[in-house]
Parts: sequence; C-alpha cells; structure tokens
Amino acid sequence: MNTAAIQHFDVLIIGSGLAGQSLALRLADTRRVALVTKKSLTDSASAWAQGGIAAVLDPADSVAAHIDDTFTAGAGLCDPTATRFVVEHGREAIEWLIGRGVPFTPDESPLGFHLTREGGHGQRRIIHAADATGTAVQETLTEQVKKHPNITVLERHIAVDLITAAKLGLPRNRCLGAYVLDIARDRVLTLGASHTALATGGAGKVYLYTTNPDTATGDGVAMAWRAGCRVANMEFIQFHPTCLYHPHAKSFLISEALRGEGGLLRLPDGTRFMPDHDSRAELAPRDIVARAIDFEMKRHGIDCVFLDMTHKPADFLKDHFPTILARCLELGIDITREPIPVVPAAHYTCGGVVTDMAARTDLGGLYAIGETTFTGLHGANRLASNSLLECVVFSASAAQEILAAPVEPLPHLPQWDESRVRDADEEIVISHNWAELRRFMWDYVGIVRTNKRLERALHRIRLLEREIEEYYANYRVGNDLIELRNLVLTAHLIVKSAQRRHESRGLHFSRDYPETLPRALDTVLHPRQG
Repeated sequence: MNTAAIQHFDVLIIGSGLAGQSLALRLADTRRVALVTKKSLTDSASAWAQGGIAAVLDPADSVAAHIDDTFTAGAGLCDPTATRFVVEHGREAIEWLIGRGVPFTPDESPLGFHLTREGGHGQRRIIHAADATGTAVQETLTEQVKKHPNITVLERHIAVDLITAAKLGLPRNRCLGAYVLDIARDRVLTLGASHTALATGGAGKVYLYTTNPDTATGDGVAMAWRAGCRVANMEFIQFHPTCLYHPHAKSFLISEALRGEGGLLRLPDGTRFMPDHDSRAELAPRDIVARAIDFEMKRHGIDCVFLDMTHKPADFLKDHFPTILARCLELGIDITREPIPVVPAAHYTCGGVVTDMAARTDLGGLYAIGETTFTGLHGANRLASNSLLECVVFSASAAQEILAAPVEPLPHLPQWDESRVRDADEEIVISHNWAELRRFMWDYVGIVRTNKRLERALHRIRLLEREIEEYYANYRVGNDLIELRNLVLTAHLIVKSAQRRHESRGLHFSRDYPETLPRALDTVLHPRQG
C-alpha cells in the first residue's frame, strides 16, 4: 500500500446521498469541496427511496397537521424545535429541488404535481417521481455535481477515520479532515479540511435482512463516536414492514405508498389481519405494521405475508408503481393479478450523531446530515418520507453555517502510518465475523427484544470487538475491515441504548418492559463514559 500526498479542501463531505450532494452543490460556488463516496455517486440509500418527500404543499394541509403526524409516529419523543424547523422549511426544500430540475410527477392540480399519501400521514403531502423518487433526485443532482468545477469527486474511496487536533496532541480540539482509503489504488489519502461533514447514511447492514444498500455500515456514527461525539436514540431501528420476499430480490423495498393507495395485507389464506392490530389498519405507522406482520408470521409459522393490490385497476398500478411492477414481473409476480410476498426488514436508523439546527456536532469543524444523525425529528419512529426532507433542510442550514464561519488554518497533518502493520493473511476472519454479527443482531436485537437477548448480543459483540481491534492494529486496512470495524461499534451502541430504555416505545419493543413510561426521554450516550 502506498500513502499519498496530503490534499487540502475548504470542505470535506463524506457520503454522496441526497444529504451529501445537496450540501456540496450549496457550497461549491464559493468553496472547494471534496465529495467522498464508497462506490459511485449514485450508490446510496437516497437513490433507493421509492415513496417521495413529505412537505406541506397543498392549501388543505398545514404545518400544524404535518407536525402532529410526525409527533404521533414518533411516540412522544420528537423534539418540538427540530420538528417545527424541518416542517416549516419543507416547501423551501421542495422548491430548491424543483429549481434544480428534479422531475416530480405532474398532475392537473393548482400545485402542478401529484401528491400521494403514506402510512401515518393524515393528508396527501408526499411529492414524488412515480415510485422511484430517490433515483430521480439522485440522478438530477449527480449530473450537476459531476459538472461543477469546484467539486472533487472521489469515488471508490472510504473514510478510515477522522483527523482531530486531540489525536495530534494539539490544543483546542476540532476536526481537521479525514484519512481516506483509495480502494482501487490501495492507498490511504490524508484529506485536510476546515470543515468536514458526515453524510454517510444509516446502519442497516448490521442486520441480516435490510432494505439498505451495502454501503449502509454505520460509518458516520462510528467515526464521530471515536472522535468524541455523543450519539442518541440508537435503539430505534425502523424495520420497514414490506420488503419483497423472494430468493433473488436482494433488499428490494415495496413502497409505503402502495398501502397509502389502498394496498391490503393478507395471510396466505387471504385473511386481512391489520384491523385486528390497529384501528388505522394498513395505514398505521411502520412500527405497528412491522410488529403485526412479525406477530402473524410467528403465530402461523409462515415465511411471509402478502400485500394485495389486485383490487386496483391495472392501468393505475402501471402509472403509479412502474418500477415495482416491472421488478416483480422480472421475478414472476404480476402484481395486477396476484399479491406480493413481503417481510419486514431493517430500514432506517432513527438515532445517530447528536447535532443542532445548524448540523453541528460536539466537535468543532465537524457537521453531520441525514440518516447518520440524531436531530430530534424522528423521535421513536420516523414518519414515512420525512427522511429525504430532513436531508435537504439540514443541508441548507449546514451550508449557511459553513459559509458564515471563518476559514480555519490547518496545522501540518501527518500521513497515514502503516510502518508497523503487514498484509492480512486470512480474509476469512472478516467475512466470518461479518456474518456472525448480522445473524445475532437479527435474532437478539430485532423487532421484539428481551433483556436476555440483549445480554447475549453484547457478549458476542465484545468478543468480536477484541478480534477486530487486534486485526486492525496488525494488518493493513481494507474496505471490508473498515466497514466491519464500524458495524461492530454501531451494533454495540444500538445494544447499549436498548439496554438503557426500560420501556416499550415506538420502534423499541421489550417483552421485559412492555409498558410505555409517562415521560419520554432520549437515550444519550457519551464517549467519555465508556
């Protein structure tokens, strides 16, 4: 492996989803920006988002109604200031995307765009591009990012760790950039920056079944924690109720919008079951629907349930859900004639790095945006289609803060030191540990939890941590090792957070503590406390 020369930028952005790309575009006219992405610019959870973006756009809707729906889904734990901040900036965020040329689905309404409805929403307020909103947004912004002369795109690069003043023995601790592995050339770059932003997405790959892309390995949370930042509410992992159940359909999501447009959940014999679990039936929030499906699967000993759209006109399904219809047809499922087999899967990390309304973390010069953060918006359960909205709103506030901040001079940054390590002799250690972690997290820290399951998970995590840290200390870093190191730390934070919550609330359901406490409190973990 070769270490490379030090490179300096005004802003270093780690992650290329909607949060990272929108921040880059907001800054690049006056700042030199580096955008780091593990695969290509379009490989992110944002690109996989099907449903759309929630915002108050219809005159019949209101900010208060959107806030109320967010609070209800969040099970009493949403931060009022953060929620109002995001909802009030919703229209502005959508107008920015429209101004960038995002091709949202048009209609004949005064707004000019079709609005759909999803579970947990009392109004139609989801603006979308058919059933592939994330792809439409990402492709639009990616073309602009690639063409901008002030944005240096580093594809197939993965951040190893943040560089901080404290790690270099300097006073006034702040973030100075990051060490980044160039995967193709097998070398570690030293990227210095006055401002660094984490936009690395979630941690779905810590679980065996997930709707997330392979890049969702908790990198931002892990790096921020090692740099001394607080994390919060990591126990709240959203399991999407409807992931396509098929041996060849890796991580394919069946959008919330199908239930919003009348989809019915059924057992194999055709019986509906959601009305027995919640008065809102299929339109209940995701945590309720996911637990109901999990309950019915365990009760009946079945591998999946079925989402039925056959009562809707075929032309309606072709117009509104062309991507889902086409993908299902590829697998031999005609959704106009037969129901879709579905199972819950890990989908969204509601907790993360603690930030303020300007996306600042506890470490000077370090910002975080999107799924890697805890802003207070999502509470104990994210309301459908609030996630992409959060990305755009906080990219705007982060950009405003960065543009107003003075440019900090950087000290001399040392290159990555690998003088005392050697090439790995057995990669099987990494793949075995990865598989073990994802399996026991699914079994012990899934939709329903117990104290005993959490204890078992933590015991195994500690064993894996020792193995991985020994491996990290003695061998040259590679992509798989970096991701596994981050995943195990993120898993540890999820379990510790879950152990601290002695109640059931939102996405966290414990058989040992089935009641909800009268007062809702966040679970905040501090690195200095262990």
